[in-house]
Amino acid sequence: MGIAEGRHMTTTRKIQFWTLGTLAFFVFLYLVRGILLPFVVGMGVAYFLDPVVDRFEEQKLSRLSATLIVLCFFFVIVGTAGALLLPVLYHQMLDLAHNIPGYLIALREEYAPLIQSWLARIDPGSVDQVQQSVNGFSDRIPAMLTGILENLWQSGRALIGLLSLLFITPIVAFYLLRDFDILVTHIDRLLPRDHAATIREQMRRINLTLSGYVRGQFTVCLVLAAAYAIALSIIGLDYAVLIGISAGLLAFLPYVGVLFGMAVSLGVAFYQFDDPIRIGMVAGVFLIAQFIEGNFITPNVIGEKVNLHPAWLIFGLLAGGALFGFVGLLLAVPVTAIIGVLARFATEQYTKSALYTGVKS
Repeated sequence: MGIAEGRHMTTTRKIQFWTLGTLAFFVFLYLVRGILLPFVVGMGVAYFLDPVVDRFEEQKLSRLSATLIVLCFFFVIVGTAGALLLPVLYHQMLDLAHNIPGYLIALREEYAPLIQSWLARIDPGSVDQVQQSVNGFSDRIPAMLTGILENLWQSGRALIGLLSLLFITPIVAFYLLRDFDILVTHIDRLLPRDHAATIREQMRRINLTLSGYVRGQFTVCLVLAAAYAIALSIIGLDYAVLIGISAGLLAFLPYVGVLFGMAVSLGVAFYQFDDPIRIGMVAGVFLIAQFIEGNFITPNVIGEKVNLHPAWLIFGLLAGGALFGFVGLLLAVPVTAIIGVLARFATEQYTKSALYTGVKS
């Protein structure tokens, strides 16, 4: 009885220790969330590039040399892409914000007769109420646009502040990437010995999910962003680069990217083009890209081993953004992937336990 009670107390203390440790860790992250951005980005870069460094190591290069070579190429490519794309995106965003009132006026003039014919079939009292609501909304449009532009300016100032911290990211990425294997080995030594095998197996599954989804989906998003931007630019659509890159980056949520891109691009196309063929070409870009991505790119890049439900991803993004802001958005996908793996493990353990079977072991 004493031995069983001692074991129970040991298990209870373990649960208390890990519960309090986990809570303390999340409280600490919440308190320092304002300075996490360069560290989170650095960790993401290190994790993303670790397989490449491992390949260089297989070619008899030292870990230090491989890390320096890979990071130099990575930041040169990212810096060049940013220098080329950011000015274009900035000007297209300002131009689009400036032209939104014109789009609204054009849509009203284009579809006013149709709307009037519909309103003629409705009770006159309801029509007056709708008209008053529309007029009130129209009066608020300039204030809304001013507020949007002010938010963009404030976000731009915040972005400048973030860019001032970005020099920390290469340093964090360098040290994490150089010492990646050492850190993994050190963490493995700290695992509780009686549960080490189970924890290693769950970490293996988490790594499989993250490598399959995060790395794979990042590649898919880049391919789609480039394809959308290039194809829409060839057609001659205004704001093609802005729309294409935005739709590509949103592609990590199934159907959200393609629906967003098609809706915005068709709205611009209807205003810009009188030729229905070119409007159809704009829609065709997204339909063809969606077909190729769903049947060829995603199955080959990500595969069938990742099981992340879109609703769970959306919940993770909203929760991460609410708790940690922009950093939470960056952490949302990997954290939801980890929780998904642990939830499946917990479900497996539950179905084997007496709580489920009713049989006491």
